Amino acid sequence: MTVSCAQADAEIPLPRLRTISQLWSCGAVLGGLGVAVLAVDVPLAAWVQRGSCPSFVEKLCGLSETFGHGLGVALIVVIIAVLDPWHRHVIPRILAASLGSGMLANVFKLLLARFRPQHVALHGSGLDTFSNWFPLLGNGSWEQSFPSSHTAVAAGLAIVLACFYPRGRWLFPIFAILAGCERVVDQYHFLSDVFWGAAIGCIFAPLCVYGSGLARAFDRLETRLLTRSAAPAGARGPRQRASRAAGSAADVTRAA
Repeated sequence: MTVSCAQADAEIPLPRLRTISQLWSCGAVLGGLGVAVLAVDVPLAAWVQRGSCPSFVEKLCGLSETFGHGLGVALIVVIIAVLDPWHRHVIPRILAASLGSGMLANVFKLLLARFRPQHVALHGSGLDTFSNWFPLLGNGSWEQSFPSSHTAVAAGLAIVLACFYPRGRWLFPIFAILAGCERVVDQYHFLSDVFWGAAIGCIFAPLCVYGSGLARAFDRLETRLLTRSAAPAGARGPRQRASRAAGSAADVTRAA
């Protein structure tokens, strides 16, 4: 017996609803954890530098970098555009939530310099790895460890993808965690940088999704894109297309 697309959609479990304040609270917790793990930043980085990390963990984390990289985000939106035409209209929101989080993290790099683990003597405390305030563009990449923009991208991407693909609401955070671990394993960032990067993603990405002025601007943009787009070949009829469009908009704007 053939199952209709509408029936298949109805069987997909909806994600537990979130609000901006809930995700911002999560960001605050992650920021606090970043402060707490300053005590283990240097010992952990030294442990990794000695080659003590298991090789399979290094390989798994290395493969996961894509989820926090701009090219990886581009690949994901290409996959959506090709395989999921009903979500093409949300691609601008996905790009904004993920890449916008990374750009915000890069702004913080201009405010406080910190040496990367591979470019500093790993002794003393985590506070000793920080350099000068307000370096702006005067420092090289080796002094841009704080915070991890890759992890910010991964966290923002996980939040926005979980909104539109609720079956992956547990999978996407795992990808983001692995992307953050890659930054530590490859000695590009200290563990605290990863927590702070994730916190930035949890602060910015919800603004693109849940009830803010920015989210409402994306709602209007997506409505225009939906009304202008032509139906794909073999797609549903006009009434079903309208119903699906309304459902997509409702998934974004609902909040607990």
